Amino acid sequence: MKQLLAVFLLGSFFTASQAQEKLNVVFILTDDHRHDAMGFTGRIPWLETPYMDKMAKEGVWVKNATVTTALCSPSRASILTGQYAHTHTVVDNFSPLPPNLRFFPEYLQKAGYQTGFFGKWHMGHQGDQPQKGFHHWESFTGQGVYFNPRLNINGERIQYKDSTYITDLLTDHTVEWIRKQKKGQPFFAYISHKGVHDEFMPAPRHRGRYANQPIPYPSTINLTAKPGSKIFGDTTLLPLAHRAATDPAYNVKDIPSWVWAQRNSWHGVDFMYNGRVWFDEFYRRYCETLLAVDESIGRIMHKNTILIYMGDNGFLMGEHGLIDKRNMYEESQKVPLLVYAPAHIKGGQILDAVIQNIDIAPTVLDIARVEKPSGILFCPY
Repeated sequence: MKQLLAVFLLGSFFTASQAQEKLNVVFILTDDHRHDAMGFTGRIPWLETPYMDKMAKEGVWVKNATVTTALCSPSRASILTGQYAHTHTVVDNFSPLPPNLRFFPEYLQKAGYQTGFFGKWHMGHQGDQPQKGFHHWESFTGQGVYFNPRLNINGERIQYKDSTYITDLLTDHTVEWIRKQKKGQPFFAYISHKGVHDEFMPAPRHRGRYANQPIPYPSTINLTAKPGSKIFGDTTLLPLAHRAATDPAYNVKDIPSWVWAQRNSWHGVDFMYNGRVWFDEFYRRYCETLLAVDESIGRIMHKNTILIYMGDNGFLMGEHGLIDKRNMYEESQKVPLLVYAPAHIKGGQILDAVIQNIDIAPTVLDIARVEKPSGILFCPY
């Protein structure tokens, strides 16, 4: 697909003077944020995401955004390269990065942009070392931690203490870096949050916010235990025996055998994360952890900056009796994708076209007016 949202960003919304500008771009990536876990969608009635709502109201909501591979590392590599996993070869969370891969921020550097990376890298054996394409670098090893992280900042490792919360820290550093950019100097900031990856840990100010809220169970959750069992938050775990779906229209007969097997495993609601957490607690903590991410958006939003917000993959929350991602179900592959640029685009737009993670690289390069590089997909749309 051609230049993901260039139809909005580079069309008639530009004035003659703007058409010659090199525009500032901020790309925010979140981990495991499912496509409908945003307040304005209404999927979770009590979820509060005022800044995501603002992006949708005053910008563009890509309703059918998907990823080509619903897993952290392959998706992130596709975002950075504009390539499918079979091309960039980062096919799982442990594959090394080929040395010849080109990341789209490298082309931005050549075009005169200052570039900064803040957060989770999670590719190439999960190192935190600075990567090509970024003038400024801040990252951590592997999945990182929610509290008291150790960041590699431009090659120097700094340990943070005193209950420092990673989402807030990355936001602080991004805002500070943007503030230091010289007037007239175009910049690109890539913020890659740890949130909302399991184990979900909300910021202290958000902990318990949704403790008593009812869970909107999906109709295909196919619970094999009754209310009062461990999955609902009790210590009693009833014997597991598959029964008909709660949704009478759900075709239980044709459910693949691997789905039945995963229901009673790390990936399923019957024995989720090997019994480490209960579904209701899992659901509420996920939503509470997302609140700091939404606040991060609010702190970075600026009318003269193009802000793109996206998730690295979807996330099942009980659909088909499963949790997590890494399968071909819609909930696993669909992601949130919002664009906010009130100085350049008309707000309140909903895009129904299927847009993918491989479209991010050509879109940002198109915004920066970089000539088509070889290896990055620029397909006609």
